[in-house]
Amino acid sequence: MYKRVLLKLSGEALMGKTGNGFDPLVLSQIAKEIKEIQEMGVELAIVVGGGNFIRGKLSEQMGIDRVQADYMGMLATVINAIAIQAALEKIGVETRVQTAIEMSKVAEPFIVRRAVRHLEKGRVVIFGAGTGSPYFSTDTTAALRASEIKADVILMAKNGVDGVYSADPKFFPEAQKYDLLTFMDLIQQGLGVMDTTATSMCMDNDIDLIVFNMNEEGNIKRAVLGEEIGTRITKEGLPA
Repeated sequence: MYKRVLLKLSGEALMGKTGNGFDPLVLSQIAKEIKEIQEMGVELAIVVGGGNFIRGKLSEQMGIDRVQADYMGMLATVINAIAIQAALEKIGVETRVQTAIEMSKVAEPFIVRRAVRHLEKGRVVIFGAGTGSPYFSTDTTAALRASEIKADVILMAKNGVDGVYSADPKFFPEAQKYDLLTFMDLIQQGLGVMDTTATSMCMDNDIDLIVFNMNEEGNIKRAVLGEEIGTRITKEGLPA
């Protein structure tokens, strides 16, 4: 079992069947699983995306400058962070939201030592507003925060995808699912798991990544317990 975990949730994963925003049933289910993990003594931090409200590429198509679009996306992640916090605190889980853009009326500013202290006290820490700078994805945020808090692993919860495939299984039914990959495999094969910056950061800091389907109940807990689900990505693969 991992001691300190960073859970990466995509914004789209929070939508459920609503098509936009977030589904209260999805938030409730995620909160219940997180509470079970916390009660096992695991220190848990969360990075959440904002794609359920706005995506950078879509904003550019609407004629919005990339920098402005990225800041809009950062604000969307704060909305999601507060929603997750509300769902967790409703069932008695103590949380803190920390944001890379200072907004003292809403959340704490991100400070590494304070975040680690919250984790040590058993609080769930939710990181919002990405890295605080445009041109960086929430995947990069996850890799950066995991490195800063010295997490054992990044759990990347996907919406309806149970791992990494050689091609998009929605369009290519013959696509091969991988059980184990290295970060160099991701880069060399161009597998769209996370951007190259995030991949390099995980590889440099030797942080494993597990990609799994969050829509199957109990999968977050299974991943924390080290069960073989989804796809595991490591620096060097399995030892000989």
